[in-house]
Amino acid sequence: MCAFIASVAAAPTLSGLLGGGLAVVMVAIAAIDARQFVIPNKLVLAALALGLLEVSLARTGPTVAGIGSCALRALLVAALFLGFRLVYRMIRGFDGLGLGDVKLAAVAGLWLDWFSVAIAVDIAALAALTVVLAVRARGQQITGKTKVPFGLFFAPAIWLSWLFGAIISRMG
Repeated sequence: MCAFIASVAAAPTLSGLLGGGLAVVMVAIAAIDARQFVIPNKLVLAALALGLLEVSLARTGPTVAGIGSCALRALLVAALFLGFRLVYRMIRGFDGLGLGDVKLAAVAGLWLDWFSVAIAVDIAALAALTVVLAVRARGQQITGKTKVPFGLFFAPAIWLSWLFGAIISRMG
């Protein structure tokens, strides 16, 4: 609820309401991935649908061009994550990134500009690394095959990057 309210406060328009919806979906994805190591397709589709609404209804400018640009970025970001997944599998012999994370990357690409996508990935990677190091510091064994639910970190980072962008655009 706090994230929804923060979204509306950051962007007191339809965009803020849709950003609030993104917040709710990202929290749900994070919670499920933390427990089950899975990112439900229904939640990814909900985030994509909210993003398409945001692009087509809340933004100014040519709608078709805006939707096309965001959709292309979503596909490219997902393709980059899929490429990383495939190369990692070739090198290590097992998956280092789930397909849910690849789909979540499409959500990031749809909702965020290129700079914000990079920030979201950085926030997520640093948060995941911090948690892994903290678990290791507490004496738990960590190996190269220890599973880390990346969606737990990536989903909230997507929303945070959107929120920062909304706040910055309101200030400027």
